[in-house]
Amino acid sequence: MKLKISWPTGIIIAITAFIVFILSFVYKVTFLPEYDHHLVSEQYYKDELNYQIEIDNEIKGLDLKENVSIKKVNEGLLVSFPKEFKPSDITGNIVFKRLSNSKIDFEQIINLKTHELLIKDDVLVDGRWDVYIEWEVNKNTYLYKEKLMY
Repeated sequence: MKLKISWPTGIIIAITAFIVFILSFVYKVTFLPEYDHHLVSEQYYKDELNYQIEIDNEIKGLDLKENVSIKKVNEGLLVSFPKEFKPSDITGNIVFKRLSNSKIDFEQIINLKTHELLIKDDVLVDGRWDVYIEWEVNKNTYLYKEKLMY
């Protein structure tokens, strides 16, 4: 037995199959948790208003003789601060953001005895991290940003 399909029926079947295909993607993106979509920042508009201040603080850091540096070592990440300042005068915080999973974001308060701060290996997951180091010395605020693969 041979099945014969007329061309109008074939067009209707093709359009219906295409609609089902598109709707399956809409369902996946909307309802399944592995396709979770969210903004990088929950306070997007507030962050946008402070963006010029961030740029100015980054430029101040670049104007120093030595800026903050991040280096991967066996124990984790070693954050080095400029030696022109006393370690006890440096305050601030380091924010680690993971764009793929905001649940593992964390913040480290800067409390130095030497010019270096070690972020232990056990709190960092392999992958891409956005690191924001906002630090203050003598009422001057500096900002250092880096995207790194750990």
